[in-house]
Amino acid sequence: MALQDLCNTQDYFLDSITTECPSLPFGKKTGRNNMSGLPFRNSTSQFNFYIPVAEYLGESPIQFGQISTVQSSSTISSEDPILSSLALPTNFPLASSQSVPLPFPMSHGTTTLAFIFQGGVLAAADTRSSCSGLVACPAAQKILPIHSHLVGTTSGTSADCALWKRILARELRLYQLRHGRRLSTCGAAKLLSHMLHPFKGTELCVAATLCGWDGSGPSLYYVCSDGTRLQGKLFSVGSGSPYAYSILDQGVQWGLTVDEATSIAREAVYRATHRDAYSGNCVDVFHISSKGWTRRSREDLKEEYYREKEREERRKRQDRNLSG
Repeated sequence: MALQDLCNTQDYFLDSITTECPSLPFGKKTGRNNMSGLPFRNSTSQFNFYIPVAEYLGESPIQFGQISTVQSSSTISSEDPILSSLALPTNFPLASSQSVPLPFPMSHGTTTLAFIFQGGVLAAADTRSSCSGLVACPAAQKILPIHSHLVGTTSGTSADCALWKRILARELRLYQLRHGRRLSTCGAAKLLSHMLHPFKGTELCVAATLCGWDGSGPSLYYVCSDGTRLQGKLFSVGSGSPYAYSILDQGVQWGLTVDEATSIAREAVYRATHRDAYSGNCVDVFHISSKGWTRRSREDLKEEYYREKEREERRKRQDRNLSG
């Protein structure tokens, strides 16, 4: 389902833009206005995102996509007529209006992690979705598949993460149809970063880790709702991340097998859920390789807790026998 189905809107271009630039890099546009029957015919929609041209995806973020939301349309038009038709709207209602106070403070808590090893990328997350001091859902899906070789771990507001995952999946599918090839993980992270940046300073809360495999091999990128984009080999996001890092830093190595990497990821999530009240219930594990992503069966972390207790009791009995 596209964004138009959710918001009852559709992408369109103004008559002046379609007259000046009837042919665009991403397909042909006609001068006919499809919004003639709607009351906001000549207004711009905040969901008409700036979609980058293919050759710009390899440039640095300083040279690419840095279009100020307060920049006048005449300045953009003087620079490039194609960018003027694809640029972001000059006014964002959500970014310019005052934020609505929430009825109560909404605290977010989760544990998500991902790291690169010789077998690809491994992503793991707990399944507890919390709202302040309440457990909203004990079986939430925090690792969302985007396409066959790309998944994203989500942290923040669940509704925002789910919506932007669907928007990114739609744009990546459109890119593949237009250019006949799949966009790289780096390009997907850059696209998501530029789409989220205009909402900086609002109540939007999205922290995603894109885990993918493309022509250059395994890739890992962290993207935040303020437009931050970081590349790395190991990320852990959420309130339980400090506890997860204590396991990941001493266990993650390049030469791990899939079983060893899965064991370390499960152990890191278990330790985080044991110490962090906002994380818990079950653990999801995804493995992304050259053949695509595969999902491990969901496990209840309380079973791991009981196994840990049994191991501790076994060690205590062994110590007593040795000392006696």
